[in-house]
Amino acid sequence: MWWTVIVILLILWLVLSVLGFVLKGLLWLAVLGIVLFLGTLVFGFFRSRSRT
Repeated sequence: MWWTVIVILLILWLVLSVLGFVLKGLLWLAVLGIVLFLGTLVFGFFRSRSRT
C-alpha cells in the first residue's frame, strides 16, 4: 500500500515539475516539484530499507 502512495506522489511531483518548466512563468513550480520528488524518493528509499 505504501508503495502505491509513493509512486502516485512521485508521478504527481514529476507532472508539476514538467508543467513548471513548460510554463516559463511558473519556474518556482518546477523547483518545488523537483524538491518534493527527491524528498519522496528519499523517504520511500529509507522506509523500504527500515522494513528489511
